[in-house]
Amino acid sequence: MRRSEVNKIIRDAHKFIASFGVKLPPFAHWPPDELKANLKSAPAILANRLGWDITDFGQGKFGEYGLVLFTARNGAPENLAKGKGMVYAEKVMISRDKQYSPMHRHNIKVEDIINRGGGKLVLELYSAKADGAIDPKADVRVFSDAKERSLPAGGKLELAPGESVTLHPNHWHAFWGDNDVLIGEVSSVNDDLTDNVFRDKIGRFSKIEEDEPPVHLLVSDYDSWLKG
Repeated sequence: MRRSEVNKIIRDAHKFIASFGVKLPPFAHWPPDELKANLKSAPAILANRLGWDITDFGQGKFGEYGLVLFTARNGAPENLAKGKGMVYAEKVMISRDKQYSPMHRHNIKVEDIINRGGGKLVLELYSAKADGAIDPKADVRVFSDAKERSLPAGGKLELAPGESVTLHPNHWHAFWGDNDVLIGEVSSVNDDLTDNVFRDKIGRFSKIEEDEPPVHLLVSDYDSWLKG
């Protein structure tokens, strides 16, 4: 993706998120220099990879395959092993109309996916076999707003604004918006580097072509822009 494209996506995301009355934390608005200047007083941003994440999943077609994510809070993976401390995470996401987020599951993370506003959010769901692979025959059982739901393999669960679903590591899922959707994610600690298992070969973090300065750094920029 070109940096100019990423910059526009983030500017549009700011407007879309604000249109629902959602306020992002101050560091969502920091340009690169301000972010770097605040790292000593806000070390969790770098350590726990808080901030913007724009991906086209390596497809080069963001309008068709892509997602906007902003991680507002996140604990460290070792907290889960200890069973104490910050063991949770929260994201704000945007799925544009018919924009596909590829089929995947997690090894550890349990997450609530919440439609915060806009159109319907559609999830395609499968159960996992004992070895973690997709089970093409087994029904899928999930809890949606405290109510147990059962769907056939590959069934579509539609969430209207205000509705949610809880997904466990044995739940394969892909999703897209029926019209633009603001999504909330509340989960156990999020580790996008090691805890995503995709059905197909994809690029989780997009390679950026630098054609203009960044408005905000992406979490995938941190190692090259902020360390050292």
